[in-house]
Amino acid sequence: MAVKLRLARGGSKKRPFYSIVAADERSPRDGRFIEKIGTYNPMLPKEGERVVLDKARAEHWLKHGAQPTDRVARFLDAEGLMKRAERSNPKKGEPGKKAQERLAEAKAKEEEAAAAAAAAAEEAKAAAEAPAEEAAAEAPAEEKAE
Repeated sequence: MAVKLRLARGGSKKRPFYSIVAADERSPRDGRFIEKIGTYNPMLPKEGERVVLDKARAEHWLKHGAQPTDRVARFLDAEGLMKRAERSNPKKGEPGKKAQERLAEAKAKEEEAAAAAAAAAEEAKAAAEAPAEEAAAEAPAEEKAE
């Protein structure tokens, strides 16, 4: 029989309260369990008594081969009973395919707008220099005519 240390949900709707239990892995989440070894109340502040754990019983079950779930492993790591392996999922924080497409389209539009603004600035600069040159070239010709 494979034993798991896991959470069994209790509490009312939108007010969760969990029991930390040692249970056969085949039994349902909130169903039959072997022993209750603690509680977890996520509604309490993190500094308070959010997790209450019987360390001796948790250590007993770990020595007898019980496998904790990820959340229970976090609690046991915080209590110093076991070392939780670090997980790395760098793709989790990335946007989805559609969002990446929208970002690419927005970036392309931004580059086009920047190119158009640069071209307009060059034209304005060229237009500002051209009349000054024409006026300078025409002024001596007019003076010679007089």
